[in-house]
Amino acid sequence: MSHYDVNASVPKTLIQQLIRWSIDSGRFTDAAAAALRLVLDTEISPELVPAAHGRLQSSQDVIGPYDLQDFHLYYLLRFGYRPSRIAYLAHHAWGDRRLGRWPEPTPESQRHEYDLPAIKAWLAVFLQRFVQTSQFKRSTLPNAPKVGSGGSLSPRGDWRAPSDATARAWLDEFARNVPD
Repeated sequence: MSHYDVNASVPKTLIQQLIRWSIDSGRFTDAAAAALRLVLDTEISPELVPAAHGRLQSSQDVIGPYDLQDFHLYYLLRFGYRPSRIAYLAHHAWGDRRLGRWPEPTPESQRHEYDLPAIKAWLAVFLQRFVQTSQFKRSTLPNAPKVGSGGSLSPRGDWRAPSDATARAWLDEFARNVPD
């Protein structure tokens, strides 16, 4: 969710897919491919905090799975969908990992599935953090390029919101229309 500055419109999960594709393309030496695999195997974290007790900080433990949160972000930013509609789509997209096609070369270990309670819990976290607590960070940064069709979080780009926004309306709609 920290798509700021030069990577304002590039989700972390897209970067991972591009790295996987680059490795599989055969365009790099074995040494370069091995280095890219090390990048993929490293926990994504925006913080430069040293490992504690042999484990790196895990942002996903706090903010939710990146694949699911990038899904939420895309449908909110690109289409402006209500949280209940995003939850509905997420449940159909992520409810059973055996259904549908996965983009190549997504490894089996990265083909996640989430039930409705998990989707609901992480979407609530997303709405609170994205709408209410993170806008001030985006509004203080310089403009950034728009790379994809999913929208840009550049402060003067696709998503414009006040720094002191509240998530109450989003969370109320969510609570009213998404079943437990």
